[in-house]
Amino acid sequence: MSRWPLLLWGLLLPTAAGRYLHSAVLDGAARYRLLWGHQGSRIFFRLEVRTQGYVGFGLSPTGGMASADIVLGGVAKGKPYLQDYFTEANRTLKKDSQQDYHLEYAMENSTHTILAFSRELHTCDPNDKSITESTVKVIWAYHHKDMGEASQNYHGSNRGSKSLRLLNPEKKEDITASLSYFNFTNQDMLIPDKDTTYWCQIFKMPILDGKHHVIKIEPLIQEGHENVVHHILLYQCSSGLNDSVLDYGHECYHPNMPDSFLECEAVIFAWAIGGEGFTYPPHVGLSIGTAIDPLYVLMEVHYDNPSFQEGLLDNSGLKLFYTPILRKYDAGIIESGVWVSLYHNIPPGMPQFTSEGHCTRECLQKALGAERPTGIHVFATLLHAHLTGKVLRLRHFRKGEEQKLLAYDNEFDFNFQEFQYLKEERTILPGDNLITECQYNTMDRIHVTWGGLSTRNEMCLSYLLYYPRINLTRCESIPDIMEQLRFIGVKEIYKPITKWPFIIKSPKQYKNLTFLDAMNKFKWTRSDGVSFNELVLKLPVNMKCSKTDSVEWSFQSMTAVPPDIERPYRTEPVICTSSSYLHCNLFLNLWFIACVTISTVRNSGPVI
Repeated sequence: MSRWPLLLWGLLLPTAAGRYLHSAVLDGAARYRLLWGHQGSRIFFRLEVRTQGYVGFGLSPTGGMASADIVLGGVAKGKPYLQDYFTEANRTLKKDSQQDYHLEYAMENSTHTILAFSRELHTCDPNDKSITESTVKVIWAYHHKDMGEASQNYHGSNRGSKSLRLLNPEKKEDITASLSYFNFTNQDMLIPDKDTTYWCQIFKMPILDGKHHVIKIEPLIQEGHENVVHHILLYQCSSGLNDSVLDYGHECYHPNMPDSFLECEAVIFAWAIGGEGFTYPPHVGLSIGTAIDPLYVLMEVHYDNPSFQEGLLDNSGLKLFYTPILRKYDAGIIESGVWVSLYHNIPPGMPQFTSEGHCTRECLQKALGAERPTGIHVFATLLHAHLTGKVLRLRHFRKGEEQKLLAYDNEFDFNFQEFQYLKEERTILPGDNLITECQYNTMDRIHVTWGGLSTRNEMCLSYLLYYPRINLTRCESIPDIMEQLRFIGVKEIYKPITKWPFIIKSPKQYKNLTFLDAMNKFKWTRSDGVSFNELVLKLPVNMKCSKTDSVEWSFQSMTAVPPDIERPYRTEPVICTSSSYLHCNLFLNLWFIACVTISTVRNSGPVI
């Protein structure tokens, strides 16, 4: 092997090692490892791949080869190479005339090829994909030969994709192996052979000598069930329960479920598919062990089984690490967005339809009254939708003026959802209001998509982790249903409402239909969908403003009119940076050092 790439690698490694604050194994066999980090406007990648051929890496809008931004590299006959490519819709690989990926170092040994390279987050190249805080679908491939050694060099099955957040802020963990922990897991739960199952079980917290803080929570997903366990929620239960509610599970939201499940409504933690563990910031912890902390919790596991697999026994759950060394603040969590309900509906055949869930000024004014003037401080968020969700945003308003987006994901991936740390904590004051905005695409559907629990239903939710803890767990809204029905021509429903879904009385074409059947009977056109969307966004909303014990905060009216805001949201302009030149003083300096070193080596004999 040439001495040059190894020497360059050795010189750069000590300086560059601190750049790679994140890592992920991209394939199931752990043959392809990605490390990355960013500094300023530049992002740095390091690939460690078990091959002596070429390595491919790219950014794709769909997770496939179409319209992708790709880089290929390796070490051939001792010489490093790296080329910037792109594909169009036909997936044909083309060399990019503007080479924006810059090789930092390369090496090859008897088992691995290692490449390190960098680029600007936003280049001036239309063939490059801008890197933002949104989800990024990373694609990868490798071959046992280098580029040019075979006629086609097709990677075959050595390829794949994975969704990541490349601009996640780094949070250093202060977790040690000596920390105590406890697990909440299902025990050989037989997953039903049906599309969607929500399974609930109540657990008892450990009995502790005084207050402790949970400082980290990890998912425990049974091997092989990673695509079946869709999400896990942990709810605080009423203090009036006793141990008789333990040791058995039941399907949630079922007519025969135990009454005790109704005593558990305040979410204290949420994990969703694709996510990893969550570590609380050093000054914040989830309080346990005091009189106002939960003694009993309900764990809800959503099983997504669209292929109706039979005989799956599951033991998934959560692991909670805790410590008697208390943090300064107790953490809380607020569920915000669109109230999960059949009243949330999305017409079929729509390339874009927007729903908004309001955490209103009235609710926050009441719930944060005791926190004047400092408010609460949000440090992490989780945005949640289902299969038709494409763009999710959490908008923040103060005195009628919109603040910087609290959170967003312009490339939402249903199979990759996890809490995201904020780069800077965000203060929410009494009188502020929040809007969870979800854009959907229902082009592949012929019937109305309803809000609900199934994966084929839709949701539009945001979870806010914050401190100090206040008595607010849900801050949600739903548009007025009768105004929605009037849009399709419904005039009257049967009252009093004794059946759910309720029945329509007039006009004749909808008589004795449920409102679901009436909405599906309506002949939706693209134009109707656009008009319906405009109507829904202006309708008065019914509000849900819930305390920890499920009692509602009360104020003059539980309905509100959406604030006058800019629709659609005007995204902040992206400033691109051309990087077709040598980009980094550090790299130039190291290049100079390397050249000097090589000259010295040549004059002083071989290096061992």
